[in-house]
Amino acid sequence: MNAYEILKERGFIEQLTHEDEIKALFDKGGVTFYIGIDPTADSLHVGHFLTVMAMAHMQRCGNRPICLVGGGTAMIGDPSGKADMRKMMTVETIDHNVACIKKQLSRFINFDNDSAIIVNNGDWLRNLNYIEFLRDVGVHFSVNRMLAADCFKTRMEKEAGLSFLEFNYMVMQGYDFYELNQRYDCMLQLGGNDQWSNIIAGVELIRRKTGKPAYGMTFKLLTNSEGVKMGKTVSGAVWLDPEKTTPYEFYQYWRNVGDKDVEKCLALLTFLPMDEVRRLGALEGSEINHAKEILAFELTKIVHGEEEATKAQEAARALFGKGSAAGSAPTTEMPASDFVDGMDILTLLTTIGVVPSRSEGRRAVQQGGVKLAEQQITDVDFKVTADLFQDGTLLVQKGKKTFHNVVLK
Repeated sequence: MNAYEILKERGFIEQLTHEDEIKALFDKGGVTFYIGIDPTADSLHVGHFLTVMAMAHMQRCGNRPICLVGGGTAMIGDPSGKADMRKMMTVETIDHNVACIKKQLSRFINFDNDSAIIVNNGDWLRNLNYIEFLRDVGVHFSVNRMLAADCFKTRMEKEAGLSFLEFNYMVMQGYDFYELNQRYDCMLQLGGNDQWSNIIAGVELIRRKTGKPAYGMTFKLLTNSEGVKMGKTVSGAVWLDPEKTTPYEFYQYWRNVGDKDVEKCLALLTFLPMDEVRRLGALEGSEINHAKEILAFELTKIVHGEEEATKAQEAARALFGKGSAAGSAPTTEMPASDFVDGMDILTLLTTIGVVPSRSEGRRAVQQGGVKLAEQQITDVDFKVTADLFQDGTLLVQKGKKTFHNVVLK
């Protein structure tokens, strides 16, 4: 199977600019393509991971990925899918994020012998001459067509509107594709379905300026069976950086996906053969939990390595099978002096990040969803004292799925 057939079978592909030509392109093989990632944080998250997996499948079939990190476009901010203007970042923050993302990408994509390359669009965007850029590139863009794009229409309906700064983003992304086409003979841009308008802009720019073929392909966004974006928890995004989302927390996120989402996640986010994916996705009742364990293990192995995946799986099994595995859950160290006079339960829950706010913690306690050392706590004024710790450790539980250790130091 070629890369197109694999991506199609696994459920990645949403839209294509020139379907027959793209199929023929993949039949020949050796396609140079790119995926862009704006460095809005110092780590990739689960939403990025779907496109990273597509990139990996493409490379395994002999195609050459270009990972474009947006050190230039991040200074503007993509308005696609955003209700408000993104917060402006300093150049120093952007450059730090670029470096972190480059390091992460090397865990999933093979960059040996130029089999893939990482490029920073800041190299050409930050020093553009504005007048020359308008005459050379801006002349090829129709404002009427740009305003018809969903990413702009949605924002213009909001009270805050769309800034001229953000309006330039589509032009800059289109220019990125043109630059990569000229420098590396890149013929195909891939991205999430929310990037469709931006991708078309680049395809048309290349065809108008050079007369050469260029193509675009978008992927389905990672959503659950209700159409809600996946990769979010009460404490925020599910990150690929173990310092932001621990391997155990990462494992648990996938172990707890909805039954209807298991097959889709196995197809999009693992390398398991599709026959096995379909077999696991067809399991019903309590057997679907076996499929969820495999999903969580395979995904954690890809992102964090087999050793961390094994540790996370053993910790989860111990916690849910025996009710206690204090040494395996995520851990926060706190001074023993904090508990001499007692710390109120809401302060503890928010400090260790089990709940995002005191009001959320209050609801959890009042509803009987909080346990300390396996003892239910229902009093929102409860004081946590040092005598509750066993060998300097206290296991905090919220609901059936969230466990956290507090260790005295």
